[in-house]
Amino acid sequence: MSERAIYPSLAGKRVFISGGGSGIGEGLVEGFVAQGARVAFCDIAVEASHALVARLSGATVPPVFYPCDLRDLTAVQAMMAAVESDLGGIDIVLNNAANDDRHVVAEVTPDYWDERMAVNLRHQFFVAQAAIPAMRKAGGGVILNFGSISWHLGLPDLVLYQTAKAAIEGMTRGLARDLGRDNIRVNTIVPGNVKTVRQEKWYTPEGEAEIVAAQCLSGRIVPQDVAALALFLASDDARLCTGHDYFIDAGWR
Repeated sequence: MSERAIYPSLAGKRVFISGGGSGIGEGLVEGFVAQGARVAFCDIAVEASHALVARLSGATVPPVFYPCDLRDLTAVQAMMAAVESDLGGIDIVLNNAANDDRHVVAEVTPDYWDERMAVNLRHQFFVAQAAIPAMRKAGGGVILNFGSISWHLGLPDLVLYQTAKAAIEGMTRGLARDLGRDNIRVNTIVPGNVKTVRQEKWYTPEGEAEIVAAQCLSGRIVPQDVAALALFLASDDARLCTGHDYFIDAGWR
């Protein structure tokens, strides 16, 4: 990639990122740390998260890692209180954590439904809810929820994941309306197929070639591309952007 844009308004901002230990989340942590933001992130991938913190230890403000299983709302509430206390507030939330394990309709049980909603949808609302008082106190803030192109395309074997990701876009619209007068902006980032170690689990080189052929652009999306969009939407340059879905998918249709 070319040199990253610099957003002066992000320097010193207090940022929380869920699922920041690898993949897109790792790119988000790197991107906001490079802007001079104060970054806290959570993940269940402890080893990868500690490795990321070590790799960025030389930054002006190194990131801080909080182990947390986002399915446990009591743990989420405790973590968010700790983040607010440790950072001295919360200005920006990036609800990135998710899990796109494949499944077939006939094998879905009520318990699996509930677990998939907890992994992919529920925590986004409750993380946002926990951060809103700090944002109000600060005079405003930004919440970026992460959706998925999968339900726009109707990809196979992902019905619960797609249900959750479709709901996130509706949640974003509702939160943007309810929080706008508090100067809190809420948007959804909709990534296409992003080249990560996890995605390589699902796609063969031939499958990747099919995705690129379906895109308008020839390049493969990487986490830094997603971070570039997130940095803009979190910055004051996007001060009047709220309540919408922003795609970074190379025109995949």
